[in-house]
Amino acid sequence: MRRLLAAGAALLSIATILAAAMLWQARSAPRVRETTVMLPDWPAGARPVTVALLSDLHVGSLSMDAARLTRIVAQVNALHPDLVVLAGDFIAGHAPVDADAAPQLAPLAGLTVPLGTVAVLGNHDYWTDPARVAATLRRAGVTLLANEAVKRGPLVIGGIDDEPTGHDRMDDTVAAMRALPGAKLLLGHSPDSAPALPADLALMLAGHTHCGQIVLPFAGAIHTASRFGRRYACGVVREGVRTVVIGAGLGTSVLPLRFGAPPDLWLVRLHGPVSVSRS
Repeated sequence: MRRLLAAGAALLSIATILAAAMLWQARSAPRVRETTVMLPDWPAGARPVTVALLSDLHVGSLSMDAARLTRIVAQVNALHPDLVVLAGDFIAGHAPVDADAAPQLAPLAGLTVPLGTVAVLGNHDYWTDPARVAATLRRAGVTLLANEAVKRGPLVIGGIDDEPTGHDRMDDTVAAMRALPGAKLLLGHSPDSAPALPADLALMLAGHTHCGQIVLPFAGAIHTASRFGRRYACGVVREGVRTVVIGAGLGTSVLPLRFGAPPDLWLVRLHGPVSVSRS
């Protein structure tokens, strides 16, 4: 009996240490990942643009609060991107009461980027209180798109609404993008919208998958939240002329833990066929 109790205590200690380590990773400073994409429709003479991609903040969970978001905003500002895009899932949870955490998004107002901040909503935002989340984002100076497009510098950003909850309208989004002059970038919460992109739209930025959130050695991600399995699980996916960039996100879903999939943000450097150096 004593041996069983000792073994149980040892296992409990190991589990506690492991959980603490996974919570620490979930709350750690996001890793900065970088990639460069050439857009064939880049306006002649336009300078390159650096876009910071952030996703899946999930305020209201143990992994994300206003204090941590304030630190992340400072980290982003120190990187000096030209534009910030937010790929949805601002709230943790599934019920309207979970949107009570929305005021913790206020630090987003501290983002200081020349071309501003553009966002779309995600499934957790629709499951909780999308109107409240949208109002909070707008108060923070964020431009929210729902199957719409906006021009920022040489870019035309189309924001497709959330695919997992059925709010996406690809035809409307593409029509709005084509009505504006500039290089085209599609922002969406889920990368599952990517296969429906017309051939002339070469770039999509997304989140949603958390890069698996829990990724086991040898076995890989337990769950990617994608209809396409691991095809769009994480990182940069190049398919012909199309590039899809999927961030691991900043917060967590269900459990406030990460293992093998640390939080991240992406710096995506965009340019045309002939790049002009930034001064």
